[in-house]
Amino acid sequence: MGKRHEAAAERRDREFEGFVAGAAGRLLHAATLLTGDRAAAERLVERALARTWACWLQLRDEDPYALARLELVTAYDRGWGPLSPRARRGGGVLARLAPRERLVLVLRLVEGVDEEQVAAQLGLPVDRVRALLSRACTVMRSGPAEPGGGPAGPAGPVGAAGTVGAAGTVGTGRGLRGLVGRSRSEGGPR
Repeated sequence: MGKRHEAAAERRDREFEGFVAGAAGRLLHAATLLTGDRAAAERLVERALARTWACWLQLRDEDPYALARLELVTAYDRGWGPLSPRARRGGGVLARLAPRERLVLVLRLVEGVDEEQVAAQLGLPVDRVRALLSRACTVMRSGPAEPGGGPAGPAGPVGAAGTVGAAGTVGTGRGLRGLVGRSRSEGGPR
């Protein structure tokens, strides 16, 4: 390989490492909310980043974070192999939601993706995305499903584990509002 190719490869590696440093925490946050399982979330993020790396040179004016998030969403939605049945069902603060409901809620409220993009990514009509989000919000506001599930506040239940922070850390939550407010206060999209 010539010096120009080596220099280009080194530049690409540095750019990707910078991207990972900036995006991995946010991707891990979304993956942890989806799976409720830190190990499964880390595997999803690793897969999404590996697939993003494979496309890195072809990215022109595209947002690499949007591509990585799409890879993560696609892997989760299709029940990617290494997800344990527990992780596919989900745990954590969103445990009472069906997988698609969790996916729509995380994309819309945590990641700030518009309805049309969510619909396109999941292959659903926009009305179905709205219905899934509405149901997810209703379930989250309805109160704890299990004994010991945590107190129900004005915004709804708080699971025993609380909310998951941007780096995947668990803190005391405030229901759905705490989940959304926390992601936005930690640099998530509005």
